[in-house]
Amino acid sequence: MPESDRALLEHAAREAGAVALSFAGGGLDVRYKAADGSPVTAADLAVNARLEALLRGARADYGWLSEESVDSDTRRAAEKVFIIDPIDGTRSFIAGEDTWAHSLAVAENGVVTAAAVYLPKRDLLYSAALGQGAVLNGVPIRATATPTLEEAEVLAPRPVVDAPYWRVPLPPIRRAHRPSLAYRLGLVAEGRFDAMLTFRPTWEWDIAAGTLLLQEAGATVTDRLGRPLRFNARHPQHPGVVAANPALHRDIMGRLTLAP
Repeated sequence: MPESDRALLEHAAREAGAVALSFAGGGLDVRYKAADGSPVTAADLAVNARLEALLRGARADYGWLSEESVDSDTRRAAEKVFIIDPIDGTRSFIAGEDTWAHSLAVAENGVVTAAAVYLPKRDLLYSAALGQGAVLNGVPIRATATPTLEEAEVLAPRPVVDAPYWRVPLPPIRRAHRPSLAYRLGLVAEGRFDAMLTFRPTWEWDIAAGTLLLQEAGATVTDRLGRPLRFNARHPQHPGVVAANPALHRDIMGRLTLAP
């Protein structure tokens, strides 16, 4: 079994990919969650079960927070906790597309210390460890240095450009989108895009791994109010995410209204 948390998450992410891909062309038994209408498939649950067995088998003293597991306050008492999205971008997975990911993180006392984001159909494995940098398929990655929104290419859903969010007129933005939030964060960490914005309430399992990727790639990551992200909260949700290199992050925050 891998010794470091980073190596463990990398191994587990590839195991998750094998489980998810085994459902290709088969019955997904798609259901919709009563809370928010989001889909969940037999593959989500199978990946979750495999990850829990593998990760908790290796680190029995770690807490567990996963989109597809019943939450428990016991995780709050653990010094370290796994924060897992078995399949991030389930709608993309159902459609047979390739922009869904497995998002795995370890947080210690609120800070993410190890992370892996894996896109099996693209064979892209992002990983990071606190203070050790971020890599994509073993190659170091770095966020861009683009300083202003006028120059930036931004990953964001369409509602982000709505006027109520901005206290000054928004310049024309070169905007793109990807279904997986974890993948969007990875794309900014590797410098293919300059910033990632989402202003909707955001679950920890969607952003924990990507937050460390970005920080280790030299970016700044906060919620939409400019506050640092802390993980393993009692209610594990944050008011959006703003991620970019430090100069661009300052430029974005200077234009945003800070009203909740």
